[in-house]
Amino acid sequence: MSDQLRAPDAPAAEGLAAPYDALLLLSFGGPEGPDDVVPFLENVTRGRGIPRERLKEVGQHYFGFGGVSPINGQNRELLAALRKDFADAGLDLPVYWGNRNWAPYLTDVMREMVRDGRRRIAVLATSAYASYSGCRQYRENLADALATLAEEGLELPRVDKLRHYFNHPGFVRPMIDGVLASLAALPEDVRDGAHLAFTTHSIPTAAADTSGPVEEHTGGGEGGAYVRQHLDVARVIADAVEAETGTARPWQLVYQSRSGAPHIPWLEPDISDHLEALHGEGAPAVVMVPIGFVSDHMEVLYDLDTEATAKAAELGLPVARSATVGADPRFAAAVRELVLERAARERGERPAECWLGTLGQSHDLCAVGCCPARAPRPAAAGADSPYA
Repeated sequence: MSDQLRAPDAPAAEGLAAPYDALLLLSFGGPEGPDDVVPFLENVTRGRGIPRERLKEVGQHYFGFGGVSPINGQNRELLAALRKDFADAGLDLPVYWGNRNWAPYLTDVMREMVRDGRRRIAVLATSAYASYSGCRQYRENLADALATLAEEGLELPRVDKLRHYFNHPGFVRPMIDGVLASLAALPEDVRDGAHLAFTTHSIPTAAADTSGPVEEHTGGGEGGAYVRQHLDVARVIADAVEAETGTARPWQLVYQSRSGAPHIPWLEPDISDHLEALHGEGAPAVVMVPIGFVSDHMEVLYDLDTEATAKAAELGLPVARSATVGADPRFAAAVRELVLERAARERGERPAECWLGTLGQSHDLCAVGCCPARAPRPAAAGADSPYA
């Protein structure tokens, strides 16, 4: 385990970002009003042939919240937190924000960056773990944007995606505090016996098996890097909570937000099924810990705060949901550290590693065959990138 990173003095921070001249916050995007919902879902599902009427049905989750996904607002908060942290640390590095599926669209933002003279861009994706949808698909989006800029005759910048940060202290420690706060909010008579349910987005088992570098693929249905990374984070949090409270708590990694054809195997158990099983076993209470999500976006607000919480109420099972990292200042500082760490390695230096748990620091450059797509597509910021 290592959680030490050399922290540069503030006056010197600006030079330590070289060779990077900008940071791009790259996210999923979401609708910001009722009229946006179906067009947004059409963007998300493009190429799958899903009828518009079906998209209207799926969009009911959004319509229940006024047609507004919280993710864009949360990204604005994170953007402000990053800019403040950079400024406070003396790091003069502009921060931009672009989305995969809604405005501000990635291609538009990268065009703006090029016109602003940005030539070497560090990219932070709002997904902390290895998987196709959480890593390679963002790299494909970057390649698509670069291809469009090339067609327009613009000079292409180099883009480098920052490493997976699932085990960075600035990501993990706010979640530990969130669990402790949720436990404190439970009724005292059930607090000590509360179970921890660590939740993340379910993905097809085939995608889980092939997540991460090829050497990490198991092919056995229990998942490659995606499951392994979540389990490592869950273990770190559970151990820290035990150390703080003096109580060892049962815990399990569970899943939520499944979508797609029912005949395709996805990671299980689902959080609602898990709550029902725990109730049957006599668990007095549960804290749901959304370790797979950076912020409280729609899948947290609906699948946990609405659907799973309603299931718990039906069962008479006390539950609490701990906070995601969001725009926590410690996470903003972690992003700065990730930029400076990668910049140092690009300059040929060897910065101290910064991680918790047992898996060590993730790779900078995604290898060939890492988190493969069903159909091969160009992806930037990896060993197989057509844009060196």
